[in-house]
Amino acid sequence: MSSWRIVFMGTPDFAVESLKALLHAGYNVVGVVTAPDKPAGRGQKLSESAVKQYAQEQGLPILQPLKLKDPEFIAQLSALKPDLQVVVAFRMLPETVWNLPPQGTVNVHGSLLPNYRGAAPINWAILNGEKETGVSTFKLQHEIDTGDILLQEKMPIGPNEPAGELHDRMKVVGAQLLVKTLQELANGTLSASPQQLNANTKHAPKLFKTDCEIDWNNTAEQIHNQIRGLSPYPTAFTVLGDKTLKIFSAEIEPGKPEIPAGTFSTDHKSYLKFAATDGYLSLKEVQLEGKKKMEIDEFLRGIRL
Repeated sequence: MSSWRIVFMGTPDFAVESLKALLHAGYNVVGVVTAPDKPAGRGQKLSESAVKQYAQEQGLPILQPLKLKDPEFIAQLSALKPDLQVVVAFRMLPETVWNLPPQGTVNVHGSLLPNYRGAAPINWAILNGEKETGVSTFKLQHEIDTGDILLQEKMPIGPNEPAGELHDRMKVVGAQLLVKTLQELANGTLSASPQQLNANTKHAPKLFKTDCEIDWNNTAEQIHNQIRGLSPYPTAFTVLGDKTLKIFSAEIEPGKPEIPAGTFSTDHKSYLKFAATDGYLSLKEVQLEGKKKMEIDEFLRGIRL
């Protein structure tokens, strides 16, 4: 076991699993850096990040800088005397931060780099209909997600698997890969490999509302991938009447539709299916604007279409 002093940086639930794995493996985590508390909900009460909540339970020192170049934060970070930093689902770091420890900074990323660099790798892998993805550990460099790869672990994507389920599987695989990476780094048995880009390298930019609106002129498979790639968040949607209908899950019904793309068929009890160009999408779980999330039969009982 390495005696390295480690500072961990992360914010959402995805990162908690990696922090937990480091502590369970006996690593010396001397501090945690996470996002500042944010107002949330109707009462706008301050909400703490998932990483902060877990770090507090473990009694770890916590830093929550507004700006990562703030001299006061750099001084606080330096005072922790980290030998190594670990970053999982955090912000882009300035060089003064990632280059501070003598062993550098290791990042855990939710794709098989160099494919799907960027903010939403899990979503884009499913949106693009990939059958396989994975996790990469790499050393941080200047450009985001460009550092030399340390280790990678492949993962299959189920044909109906939504992003939320892949996320929950991947955070565990990523945590295990992180521990393995640190073990091999400490043993001196790990050699980093430069990322090799080519014309077919795929990217994973931040998702916008335009990525979420369904175009029913696409194929049933494309729409199915869009729905599960955006479920449960930020969620694919269409317009029903004058309201937004979020669609969390749907099944493909193959066969040439007898109605125009974008129109729907229903028995008002058990099914509501929209036509694509080459099949139907039978909706399974939806949420109409102003309503709660519902299974399709419950939804149909409460609405007149």
